[in-house]
Parts: sequence; C-alpha cells; structure tokens
Amino acid sequence: MLYSEPSVASKFTQLVPVRITDLPSAQPLFGLSRPELAARLVEAGEPAWRGQQLAHALYRQRNQSVVEISTFSKELRERLIARGWEVGRPRIAQVFQSVDGTERYLVAGRGVDAGVSPDTVETVWMPEGDDGESGDGSGYENAAESEISEAGKRRSRATICVSSQVGCAVNCQFCLTAKLGLQRNLSAGEIAGQVVAVLDRQKVEIGRDRVNLVFMGMGEPFLNYDNFMAAVRLLVEEVGLSPQRMTVSTSGIVPGILRFAAEPAEVRPKLAISLNAPNDTVRSEIMPINRKWSIEAVVAAVRTVKLRPRERITFEYVLLAGVTDKPEHAREVARLVRRSGLPVKVNLIAWNPGPGIPYALPEASAVDGFRRSLAGEGVPVYLRRPRGRDIFAACGQLKMTVEG
Repeated sequence: MLYSEPSVASKFTQLVPVRITDLPSAQPLFGLSRPELAARLVEAGEPAWRGQQLAHALYRQRNQSVVEISTFSKELRERLIARGWEVGRPRIAQVFQSVDGTERYLVAGRGVDAGVSPDTVETVWMPEGDDGESGDGSGYENAAESEISEAGKRRSRATICVSSQVGCAVNCQFCLTAKLGLQRNLSAGEIAGQVVAVLDRQKVEIGRDRVNLVFMGMGEPFLNYDNFMAAVRLLVEEVGLSPQRMTVSTSGIVPGILRFAAEPAEVRPKLAISLNAPNDTVRSEIMPINRKWSIEAVVAAVRTVKLRPRERITFEYVLLAGVTDKPEHAREVARLVRRSGLPVKVNLIAWNPGPGIPYALPEASAVDGFRRSLAGEGVPVYLRRPRGRDIFAACGQLKMTVEG
C-alpha cells in the first residue's frame, strides 16, 4: 500500500540549520592527519614528534578540548589555546530514538563553504546492525550476535551509518534525501567526526566491540571522493578501525570507482553498488545517474577492483512495489550477476517509505518470492532488516527531520 502514516509524518518537519553559539575555532585540529598535525606544531615552535602525541589524543583518546591533552604540559596547552587552537570535533546536536533501539543523530559540524556557519548532517547507530554485512567476506556472518569477554562483560556488535555530504545530488526518485538536493560536501574531519562522536556516545572500545561502518548515509561518497578517502585513512590509521569492517555504497560514479580500485587494500573499504533495478530502462527511471553511466559501464569499472580473499561486491537492491519487485525482475538480476563474472552477493531492501515519495511498499510475499528466486538461481542473497523507520532513520529516509 502507499505510504500513509500521518501519525508519524505529521510529527516531523524539515530541519532548519541549527545555530550553535560555541563555534569551532579558526584552527580546528580534528580532521588533520598526523603529518599535518606535526607541521602545525612545528609552526608553533614544537618538535614534529609531538604530532604523534596530538594524533593519539584526538583519535584514540578522543579528547574534545586542548585542555584534556594530558601528554602536553600545562604551559604548552595554554600557549596553544592562546593561539586559537581547538579540537573542533563534530558533536551530536540532537538524538532521536527508535522503538527498535536504533538512534538517529543530527551532528553539528563546521560549515566548509561558509567558513563560519555550522550546520547538521545525519548519522545512524544500529545495535546489532541490519544484516547488511552478511556474506560480504567481513566475517560477521560467522560471528554470534554478541560475545562474552573474559571479564564477563557483553561485547556488542553494531553498525554506524555515515554521511559524506549534506543532501545529495544524485536524485534517486525513491530516496527522501534527494529532496534536499546537494547543499555541500563534508570535510574529512566532519565525516570521521560523525564516527568518533557516536563511538563516544555508545562507549565503544576499539578492539573489543564489533563495529561496522557503512558510508550509506546522506550523499554520494564518490562525488566527495578526496574528503571521503581522507576520512577513511583517519579512521583506519588513527582511530584504529579495520577497513574490512567498512563498506562504501555508490550509485555508480564510474570515475570514482576507478579511483577506488587504485586504493591500497590496507585502507580500502568494501564496495557496494546501489543497483536497485534489473535493467537500464527501469534504472534510468528511478536513478537518473544511470543515463550517464549504464549498468554495463558500472560493472566494467567494478571489475578493476582487486578484491581480498573471500571478499564480495554487494549489489544493493531496493524493492518498489510493481516497479522492481516482479518475478521476472529477479530472473534478470540473476542473469546480470552471472554475466558480471564478479563474486557478488545481493542485499534486498524493502523500500522504506517517506512523505511525498510516489512509491508503494512491496508485499511481504513479493519480497520473499524475490529472495527465493535469486537463491534458487544460485545467487547469495540477504534481506536487510529495516531499522528506525519510526524516526526516519532507515535506508533512504535521511532528510534532517526534527520533531515539531
């Protein structure tokens, strides 16, 4: 049936950028690499090796102010503060909690284009994830939902959905984020800062808790490629997260995929393609980007990515009632997977509704039939669980909404 939940939708309005009085300084440190931090310290008259101390304080200890950097003397901290130095890490401005435990955050960052005006972007925390990582070679499918440490403390497994832009220019017709259009790119610090802010809120311990990152929030990561990959390097090299626990989703930006293929394995996330249609005709209708880069062009670019052992490319596929969920569509997708020659698995997503989007939810029988059809054709297929639909936190629902 068509989306009709006025009891939920009427509670939300589009967000007006939040005004934060305590702006980050003109010299924010968060988002700088270790060599950049070292260079900044040298300019302040300090030895370059202090850059390692500063990086550790920002990204491992997650210090939020220069005052907290215990490896620096009090005199040095005061001197740096006097020079206008601040951590300037993005922070959670507002929290929305779902009945299923999912949390959606409005994260206040530093306006890159305006230079001084802060705005917000969306990030989502999903305890136990949404099963999107199953079968992708990350090892999650072989792990229990939780484990008990030697100390008897329960270890959690969760997924953080990260944004790369404010809004999005790709204009997928079934996605609520598209209604915002593209407002601006996020900096590397704003992308990585979303993750660190959530790690802090959830008291995640790197190396103990299982955390999966998906760059599937607002925006198209490969249209902000340099900042996206700079953020990934910070998260891997400084925060200590594994790139094999990260997945980036693209709508099919071929130049970005080719650049991504050249990234070294030690910092390269796994790759997901937002396929969402069985052929170019349907895909061009619901994803205008396909008119520039066809499915064949996207698959050809993906073939240049050198995969790790047991790693699979993920095809994300949104099921829209009567548009992409028919039995013949499933057979086309199976043929497409076989023709690609790639190690592929398919994630099915029952469309998450939003106000003003002219599509309908697929019937449960259609979803199950589609899954069974792909499995019967030998295609590894998984159904992603919707998380946080009641707070507009599910896939395709991020539009910076606030309770009214």
